[in-house]
Amino acid sequence: MTDLSHTPVPATDETTELPHRPGVTGGSYSLVAWPPPKLDGWVRRRQDELGVSSFGVPHINLRAPFQTNLPKAELIERFRDVLDGASSFEVRVKGFKRYKGVIFLECEASARMLYLHLMALSVGPSTRSPYDGESYAPHLTLALGVLPWAEDDLWEQIEAQAPPLERFRVSALSLTQEEKGEFLELHTFPLADPPEQEAPTPSAGPTEAQPVSDPEAGAAAP
Repeated sequence: MTDLSHTPVPATDETTELPHRPGVTGGSYSLVAWPPPKLDGWVRRRQDELGVSSFGVPHINLRAPFQTNLPKAELIERFRDVLDGASSFEVRVKGFKRYKGVIFLECEASARMLYLHLMALSVGPSTRSPYDGESYAPHLTLALGVLPWAEDDLWEQIEAQAPPLERFRVSALSLTQEEKGEFLELHTFPLADPPEQEAPTPSAGPTEAQPVSDPEAGAAAP
């Protein structure tokens, strides 16, 4: 896992947290990133071909399903506060993995994703999923609730398949709520694009030659 020892962690009020409640229950909220259309369509076609499904449409959790007593408007405002100024980030898709009846596309847990995950966890009081915190592993679920007798055969069909892209950029996160087995999108939080560096404007006339510094010498300086 990426070392976050030098990453500032947002404070949480642990005394106000609601109990842990594993699994997805009615009315649960999530903070998610959506894959680009090319990857979204590819995952859906594989699901149709294999006769499998996941919970809702393809997505990556930045915070697993949780419950809270906060009104929706206040919950949105608190997420807006912690995500204010957050920049877009890149997701690298590593390949398929399986774990206890679930087959999924594993994504690299970059330092940026882990930091945004910790920021999302600071919103509360709320329940906490056992798959958050130290156990957080970003992924796109292909098949959920696979029966033991079918898992090996399904794995043989999907293991060697390569997704249509290896990386993509996430420019927004969405707060969602579970409703009858589907996602209801409550609010979208745009992420800022990293500032572009402007190329130097060439001079219109001749200039005096300037001494060129040695980059290695500069790097060696304290």
